[in-house]
Amino acid sequence: MKFKPSIADTWPDNAEQGYLAIVLHAHLPFIRHPEYSDSLEENWLYEGITETYIPLLLMLDDLVEQGIDFRLTISISPTLASMLVDPLLQSRYLKRLERLLELARKETKRTMAQPQFNALARMYLRRLLQVRGVFVERYHRDLIQAFRRLQELGKVEIITTAATHGYLPLLATEESAVRAQVRIGIEYCRELFGRRPRGFWLPECAFYPGIDRILTEEGIKYTILETLGITRAKPRPKYGVYAPLYCPSGLAVFGRDPDSSRQVWSSVEGYPGDTDYREFYRDIAHDLEFDYIAPYIHTDGIRIDSGLKYYRITGKSDRKEIYDPEAAERKAQLHAEHFIVNREKQIRHVASVLPRKPIVVAPYDAELFGHWWYEGPQWLNYVIRGLDPKKRANKTGPPQHPIRLITLSAYLEEYSINQLSEPSTSSWGSKGANETWINESNDWIYRHLHGGAQIMKELATKYPRARGKMRRALKQAARELLQAQASDWAFIIKGGAHREYAIQRTKTHLLRLIRLKEQIEKGTIDDQWLSAIEGQNNIFPNIVYQLFC
Repeated sequence: MKFKPSIADTWPDNAEQGYLAIVLHAHLPFIRHPEYSDSLEENWLYEGITETYIPLLLMLDDLVEQGIDFRLTISISPTLASMLVDPLLQSRYLKRLERLLELARKETKRTMAQPQFNALARMYLRRLLQVRGVFVERYHRDLIQAFRRLQELGKVEIITTAATHGYLPLLATEESAVRAQVRIGIEYCRELFGRRPRGFWLPECAFYPGIDRILTEEGIKYTILETLGITRAKPRPKYGVYAPLYCPSGLAVFGRDPDSSRQVWSSVEGYPGDTDYREFYRDIAHDLEFDYIAPYIHTDGIRIDSGLKYYRITGKSDRKEIYDPEAAERKAQLHAEHFIVNREKQIRHVASVLPRKPIVVAPYDAELFGHWWYEGPQWLNYVIRGLDPKKRANKTGPPQHPIRLITLSAYLEEYSINQLSEPSTSSWGSKGANETWINESNDWIYRHLHGGAQIMKELATKYPRARGKMRRALKQAARELLQAQASDWAFIIKGGAHREYAIQRTKTHLLRLIRLKEQIEKGTIDDQWLSAIEGQNNIFPNIVYQLFC
């Protein structure tokens, strides 16, 4: 394949040669159980707030205060956003945080004769006190407003995803279901963040021909695909994943860069598996005596993680050495430098053969940073600081790094002309296909999801101007279908852990939909039962059920 002469040939040595777009996808399924005093699965949210969302916000706030220039793209799913603004969950999170603070204080006393453990216990106590302080006093319990502020400052571009993260290729037998997932996600993002999103994160990066048309019709400008979705496009992309393609519908699609992804994602080849980093799977909730730890685990005696972990990865054996936070931070800094150097080499090489500045798109699950990879926010902090344009200002000779952080919208503004091509069906699941979400363990759910979509379409078509109790029932029917469609349940059913919960959630929402249909059609809506399920599944209070027509 022949390329035009590279514009890099005419650049001075200290010119910017390309861009890095870091995209964080923050998502959890909607889990809210007011009927239980201690919901096991609600802890997924509480862990996310303590270990990922607040640490990321604190890090980004510090960068702003210190005048570090950066641009990030953050996808916040409507289900996660809905939980973050929910007063009940905010209150329950604080109660969980108080219990962890009590545990951390006890640990500082228990470990008095063990200096290394005691230092770690005190570190966790300081961290939890900081988290509680900023959650209440700085963010006033509302993390969505904290992310919105970063968007208004021009540092972060917020994008959205499908309403309940439905796996869209497997819902596409009924287009109204896909369109409702897309439109409700977009509208909820506009409602919370004050503007319509320009980008859309396809759940599980799952693309199929036709979804681009729906996104374009809903005003979306771009999305992100798994690598092979771009590399197998027809006609073949001239610039690989280093430039976006335009679908026939006009939607821009960016491809995930495999090199930058592998270095961060992989627990084997990537940074998170380094022996100096904290061991995720050794938590004091599992190590200490039951009577001691019992007040801080689940009320049924299930040992849920506390977040207090005293060991580092060390190696593949069960023998673990004590965690050293200073050594881990030094390693995070070294890995950030390594990442930047590799992106510098990559972009210099690509820019030497492309007639434009290439873009490296690095999308990650946000929960990797802090929750799964404890040092992840530190690593990201060092990457952003290492790419600060001010570090290169007023210097002679080449810059430290010929790279600038950019959002995908900004790249499209700079390069509005791109190749027209039809991307390949793809996802970032196993083998780039659908098999993670449809296989022998979970394929039974789809005939029910398709039937549920038909039910909702019929109801919305038959009762387009309902009022009062009928309107409430139709809105709740839409919520129940959306919850059943969440991709998380199929994924969990395949994975094994929490499998029964995922099965129960799928069945519960579908059965509620069927019961609502029967009551709506007979005109015998059970107001007491309707109020009860509205209180449990209260997502999207302003939902427009007619979108399912």
